[in-house]
Amino acid sequence: MTRLPAIPIVDVPDAGMARVVEAAAAACTAGQPVTLAVVLETEGSTYARAGTLVLFGEHTHVGWLSGGCLEPEIERMARECATSGRIGWMEIDTRDDSALFSGNAVGCRGCQRLLLLPLSALPGVAVVLQGWLRGEGPMRLDVDAGGGVRIGSAEVAVDQRLPSDCCGFDAPQGLWSLRWTPPPRALMLGAGPEVAALWPTLRGLGWQVRVAEPRATWRARSPVEVEPLAASTALANAPAVPDVVLVMHHNFELDLQALEALAPCPVPFIGLLGPTRRRDDLFSLLPDAARHALQPRLHAPVGLDLGGRGPDAIALSIAAQLQSWRHDVAAPA
Repeated sequence: MTRLPAIPIVDVPDAGMARVVEAAAAACTAGQPVTLAVVLETEGSTYARAGTLVLFGEHTHVGWLSGGCLEPEIERMARECATSGRIGWMEIDTRDDSALFSGNAVGCRGCQRLLLLPLSALPGVAVVLQGWLRGEGPMRLDVDAGGGVRIGSAEVAVDQRLPSDCCGFDAPQGLWSLRWTPPPRALMLGAGPEVAALWPTLRGLGWQVRVAEPRATWRARSPVEVEPLAASTALANAPAVPDVVLVMHHNFELDLQALEALAPCPVPFIGLLGPTRRRDDLFSLLPDAARHALQPRLHAPVGLDLGGRGPDAIALSIAAQLQSWRHDVAAPA
């Protein structure tokens, strides 16, 4: 694309977009015509923020730009873009009083400006998306009002000019730049009963999640994909250092082995399932160096005290703590 004067990049530290990007990469790899809707900027009160991504295709709809009231019209235009290979633009403005009582009234007083990007018109974009999902680096999108597009992650980029509809709204110097940090990574050591609820919750919040379990009987019970690995091997095979490791074998010896393997690893958040007494018993068997290495990063018992008992309540408490930690939100007193 033609390089225009530099403008500030809109950083998207956490848009929870991993599922959308996964679906987009799979559709592109399969040769399916899909369009990626990108929120370029917003004003006022809106359901989505700058950097939100939604994928539309013939039989595909992943993500949301509203509570559902705006999607039909966006989807119609997105399909037209996928078919024609043209860039589309949309401005959805509900700041006027009359918008409160229109046919698709949302009750919000805000404005969203969208880019409709036909991914099938960008050969090689699946490689960019897959690199971002693997955590190889941030993904950056530069687009200008004339149809110039550059999307890249790490050392891979697609740079192309596409036919474009007329952009009906202004941008500083006619250029937008957005950058998404890679999705956070969680490794669950142990396929206990909490995994059934915790795995889809974290995935829905944008995490990349792996589960490792060395016991065949526990793997057979799990409703999600589980790698047949012990803790040390799972950590060694990780494509990148996980942001979070959850030790949840429901087995004292396996949890002890996991803590020993985690001590030298620079994982910033380590969660241990079970009561305080169990944690103390495990720590009493660890070498001093391992205890000192683990202590600043260990959350035990893991999870916020939300009340309730059983696997679903525990999964909810863990997901809430990870969401709070990820966004640097202080825990309630």
